Amino acid sequence: MTPLASQPTTRGRLLVGAAIVLLALNLRVAVGSLGVVLGPVRDDLGISTAVGGILTTVPVICFAVFGVGAHGVVTRLGLHRTAALVLAMITVGLVARAVVDTTALFLVCTVIALAGAAMGNIILPPLVKVHFPDRLALVSALYGAALMTGATLGSISTVPLSDALGGWRGGLGIWAALSFIALIPWLAFVRHDTRTDPTAADRMAIRDVVRSPLAWAMVLLFGFQSAGAYAQFGWFPEMLTDAGLSDAKAGTMLGLLSAVGIPLTLGLPWIMRLVGDRPVLPVAFAALTAGGWLGVLLAPTTVTWLWAIMMGIGGGAFTWTLTMIGKRTRTAAGTATLSAFTQGTGYLIAGIGPFGAGVLHDATGSWTAPLIALMGLAAVIAVAGWFVARPVTLEDTLGHGSREISS
Repeated sequence: MTPLASQPTTRGRLLVGAAIVLLALNLRVAVGSLGVVLGPVRDDLGISTAVGGILTTVPVICFAVFGVGAHGVVTRLGLHRTAALVLAMITVGLVARAVVDTTALFLVCTVIALAGAAMGNIILPPLVKVHFPDRLALVSALYGAALMTGATLGSISTVPLSDALGGWRGGLGIWAALSFIALIPWLAFVRHDTRTDPTAADRMAIRDVVRSPLAWAMVLLFGFQSAGAYAQFGWFPEMLTDAGLSDAKAGTMLGLLSAVGIPLTLGLPWIMRLVGDRPVLPVAFAALTAGGWLGVLLAPTTVTWLWAIMMGIGGGAFTWTLTMIGKRTRTAAGTATLSAFTQGTGYLIAGIGPFGAGVLHDATGSWTAPLIALMGLAAVIAVAGWFVARPVTLEDTLGHGSREISS
């Protein structure tokens, strides 16, 4: 381990912490910024409806495919070089897709940016494990809030930026400045890189993690939570407009749902210290999410704000899960491998949320069946979360070393 990681100064820890938060801030911008200007992009580049649909599903696919592949990249390059590579890919992808003139190149550039974001998702937990083993919940909460903030900024700022900069190209391309700024500190860190498997004893492959019941519980927890979240962002406004709300109010309710998650995420470390290893949080997240969907089913136009707040609080399961990746591993190698397996496999499951809800709606002609199914997804969060909350590490389940747990 390098001096940066093993003998940190207060100034050094603050710098690394800021760099981690800046990294997280950039991991959802490529997704959030495109959807709000997809219409003008399609008109300008002649993108068909079918290809436009592909663009909306590419993020989940990239997060799954490139997320699993990130483990090998980290093993070869180290965490800091991988972080620099992530931000370089996002910067190049965002700049390039703002200047290309064909659908194929636009799709390729989008994939480059999203591939970087996918690897960034994976390295956040081990970065925190290496640099802040004594502050896992706090720093995880900070980068979780940064992830949400990045998605929100991309969604609400891209249209006004496009208007100010002369079109969608400027509105999408300007976000590369943010990723370039975030890249600068990581370029300094690459001289003191940190690998997640410095010794043979610490190494852990994906094929080893597959044998762990804890790892599969993490996958189910992350996958079903993400499936519900993507269904919320994809279909929640349409559910409300079909029930009689205006487009403006439906959009406001989605914004409220998203906004609630930021202060909750920041308060999560305190709540986690309060409840300890009891499964209170995953059960509460599941109950609130299911209750919000039930409210949409039974009274979608009555106290809609309450259903949005309930689901927004339930979305805290996302940051809790990412925090538990670090808390349920003892080594950075274990954290990196569990992160890759949990998020890579989990994002494959996540695609069933928006896709399945749409299929059920088309098959039945109403939102009743999709809403009941989404309540079922929330129940999985409680069951899998109950298992993850137990104070057992990944290494314990694989028979590796002592049974002490890092805080």
